[in-house]
Amino acid sequence: MATDKNAPAKKSGGKKGADAAAVVARGEHVKGAKPRYQEKFAKSVLPELKKRHTDTNPMQLPKIVKIVVNTCQGEATQNIKALESAAAELEMITGQKPLITRAKKSIASFKLRAGMPIGASVTLRRERMFEFYDRLVNVALPRVRDFRGVSLNSFDGRGNYSLGLREQIIFPEIEADKVDKSRGLSITIVTSAKTDEAARELLSLLDMPFRK
Repeated sequence: MATDKNAPAKKSGGKKGADAAAVVARGEHVKGAKPRYQEKFAKSVLPELKKRHTDTNPMQLPKIVKIVVNTCQGEATQNIKALESAAAELEMITGQKPLITRAKKSIASFKLRAGMPIGASVTLRRERMFEFYDRLVNVALPRVRDFRGVSLNSFDGRGNYSLGLREQIIFPEIEADKVDKSRGLSITIVTSAKTDEAARELLSLLDMPFRK
């Protein structure tokens, strides 16, 4: 039987049977539950801010934009495995693969050369940001030894708040028995607030345990 050379060729490799039925059309994916602090911001914090600032455009009310978590390991100049361990722990804590940061300048006294890997950083947004904030406020910070609240003086003048943690083992994802060394973390909460007072009000409504 002769075949028509001009007829379009049949495409192979298509999914059949159960595989074809399992394909989900774009836009039809079922989304999971939102983090509880994301819901709290929408249902409780935002309406409260609107009541307190009736003369402000609702679009200009402050909100958390991102959270940056980073660690710097000075010993990485002599032992690169220390940085690898720190990056692996940071990934477990945040649920996101960290970016390796490198030195911008050479410092001979520290045996540091420009471009040398020296730390790791993660930038969290949206759902992961709220999930991390929830664990930070309700799980990690209360596990700090002799915890009396976080400082009110750690704002940068532009509505962003930074805090430092001495040990990574306060996060439940880290198994203390498998930790070879205590490593500090630096956490920066970036908000859209234009003043420190507005950012402080926002974080207070989001249960940040400020020192009284």
